[in-house]
Parts: sequence; C-alpha cells; structure tokens
Amino acid sequence: MSDRNARNRAPQRRPDPVRRVAYQVVRQVTAEGGYANLALNKALRDARLGGRDAAFCTELVHGTLRWQGTYDAFLARCVSRPLPDLDPELLDVLRLGAHQLLNMRVDSYAAVDEMVTLTRSELGQKRTGLVNAVLRKINQRSLDQWISTTAPRPNEDLLGYLGIAEAHPRWVIEAFDRALAGGSTREHASGERAVSAPGLEDLLVADNEPPRVTLVARPGLADVDELVDAGAVPARWSPYGAVLDGGGDPGRIGAVATGRAGVQDEGSQLVAIALASAKVDGDDANWLDLCAGPGGKSALLAALMEDGQLTAVEPLKHRAELVRQNLRAIPGNHKVLVGDGTKPTWPEGSFDRVLADVPCSGLGALRRRPEARWRRTPEDVEELRPLQEALLDSAITSARPGGVVAYVTCSPHPDETRAVVDAVLGRRDDATLEDARALFPGVPELGDGPDVQLWPHLHGTDAMYLALIRRS
Repeated sequence: MSDRNARNRAPQRRPDPVRRVAYQVVRQVTAEGGYANLALNKALRDARLGGRDAAFCTELVHGTLRWQGTYDAFLARCVSRPLPDLDPELLDVLRLGAHQLLNMRVDSYAAVDEMVTLTRSELGQKRTGLVNAVLRKINQRSLDQWISTTAPRPNEDLLGYLGIAEAHPRWVIEAFDRALAGGSTREHASGERAVSAPGLEDLLVADNEPPRVTLVARPGLADVDELVDAGAVPARWSPYGAVLDGGGDPGRIGAVATGRAGVQDEGSQLVAIALASAKVDGDDANWLDLCAGPGGKSALLAALMEDGQLTAVEPLKHRAELVRQNLRAIPGNHKVLVGDGTKPTWPEGSFDRVLADVPCSGLGALRRRPEARWRRTPEDVEELRPLQEALLDSAITSARPGGVVAYVTCSPHPDETRAVVDAVLGRRDDATLEDARALFPGVPELGDGPDVQLWPHLHGTDAMYLALIRRS
C-alpha cells in the first residue's frame, strides 16, 4: 500500500470539543432564538468544561454574538454572494473564525485549521474550501484595518462608523445618544442630526466589556464580609453588593447556594434600595412588586422590610416559581401571585410602596446579553409601550395616597423611560414625580433629575432607569 493511499484512508481529525460546543451554542442562539447565557451554561455543564476551556468557550460565544454585525460587514467583502444567501450554519462558522482571528489571542494558523476541521465534521467536506479561503482573507488585516476600510469616515457618518467600530446597530446608537442628551433630539443648524453626546463612545465601549459577576448579600441573612471571605470584593455603590473579580461559579459560595445572597447587578440593587429608602409617612407594611420575575429585586425588597408583607406578581408560572425560589430564605409571610399586573385583584390603594420593573427592550443590559443588540428592533420598543404605560398606571392606582411608586426599566431608551412616565402622569392628577437622586447616596453623575439613569461607562452597572412617583 502506498503512503498516499494510507493517508487517504486515515481517519479525519476530530474537531476541538471546545470550539464545537461554542458552535452549537451560537447555532441555538441564532437559529432557535435561544439566550446565550442559558444555552452556554447548560452546554458547559453537559460537556463538563471548566477552567480555561470554559473561559475560552465563553469568550468565543459571547464575543462572536456581540460583534456579529461588525463581522458580517467584513465577511460581506470576502464572499462572492450576499451574506443572506449563505447557509446560516456556514455563516456562524465564519463568524466564530473571524472572532478568533480579530479579537482573541489565537494563533492564526490554528484558528483557520480548527474551523476548517469543525466545518468538515459539522457541515461536510464540500464547505471546507470556502471556510478556508474566507478566513484567510479575514486574516490579511487586523481589526483596526478592517474597520478603517469598511466603516464610513467618522466626519462623514459618525453613526455608521460607530456601528462598525463598536458593534451596535444604528438605531440603538441613536437611542443612546438621545438618552445621554437628556432625551432630546439635537440637530445642527443645517437640520442634520448631531450624534455627539458626551460619553456616547465610552458607553458603546463599555457595552462590549464582559460584565463582572455581582452579588447581593440580602440584609439580615448575610453580609458583604461573608462574600468577601469567599473571594469577592465590596461593590462600589451598593452597601449590600460584592463583586467576584476573578469570575468563577457563584453557586460555590454558601450564602448564594442557600439563598441568603444572590447574583444581582449593582444597578438592580440600587433601584430597589432607592424605593425602600424613599420617605413614606404612616403605614409601611405592605409592599408590591408588580412585575416580579425572576425575583432578584423581590428578594432584596423583602429582606429590607423590617416588618410587613411583600406581594410579588408575575404572569408566567415558571417565572413565578423563580420568584419563590429567590424568596425561600427570606423570613416573613410574603406572597407570590401568578397574575396580570395590569388587572389587579386587590383593592385600589392597597400598598405603601410599589415597584414596577416593567418589561422592556433590555438595551441597558447589552453587556450580559450579547445577542440582544442584533435581535431587538425599534418595533419591539414601540410594541412594548402600551404595556409599560398600563403597568405604571396600575402601579400608581395600587399605591395608597402618600405611597410611592418606582418605575424601573433596564433600558435607557427615552421612549421606554421618561416618555412613558410623562404620558401616564399627563393623564392623571393624583400623582407627582419626585427627585430620586438623593436616594442614591454617594453615586455621582446622576444628571439633572428628577429621574435617575445609571450607565455602564459611568457607574459600572447596567443602564437602569428609575422614576420615583408619589400618589397624592
């Protein structure tokens, strides 16, 4: 037998298992509408990947999804037909390869070779030639070189440039710029829209930084020192927060495993603390979380109550069960109701404090939801608006005279924040907007008020919004 025949009969090399897991997760997200964090966590457990392998797989998945639109702009210049005409599974392989070549410290030969091997295993031999050729073209330039040759010039089209250079859709950048400018649409004298709000580029850069794991020590059950002893460091603003600087599995910490502490972004902690800190005269024993799932804010509010009952409302049964799990360690007779917050089953004016953390586009959490920026559309924001207004209306009606309502979103989009508050208060004569900035002691750069917008680039939190409303 000749050496050539021996080589032909040799078994094909198996793909790298870590890259194969990453590819399968990306396919779940792009083809099946899955959520990257959920799909990835399950895949890592199923494949028993840990340590460096888990870290590599996480960066490959999140980075590929985060930079998807930018990589597509580069890839469109390397193939002979429009990207929509490519098989979706082939396009995902090319995106994974582009991320390794342009944004990870991976040897270029290994990156191309491994993606060709993965293609042969997952898609067949016929696709390997195209993958090899396209990735070799991608490797001919650095990320900065690709940006400079693909994106518009900043002085000609700043929106288009930032969209490519910082991997955000144009409409999202427009919304962020409006929010940073105080919600107004600014124009040049010529009528052309100005996109130059201070901090805009810093915000987009911060959105591309992987978020740290932030914990909350639920008052009365755990304290920050216990989390620090487990390897965390105190958070910047929240007196109950701590950060796992080196990453790792928070479930290994005893306080988290038993429900005495939880995983919760610091911005989410701050808006719950603000509601609990607002001045209320008279009775203060009945609190309501109108949109409770999955229950992180419910648990913090319940732990902050010195005495009384929290009622948590969630329309979906499986999310209501998550709320119950979050409340399991909190003392007190707290209730979880499965129901529609826009159709209260309780009398008007039943509660002293009400949290309305309404469903939103989630544009304030793009750091931890890498697929959301490409999945969400302006139509999503428009479609959510009636629900947001209905929930805020219901929250105000549920509060007693003198009680307070916190309207909260995890989105800085002006059409989901101040526009909703203005629309609802404009129809009512029994509620007023109060200055909430004093409820965030020590937190700088909160703007002109009376509402509060937190930012990843300024505060290191998700872009949480809070408006404090008092029923009169």
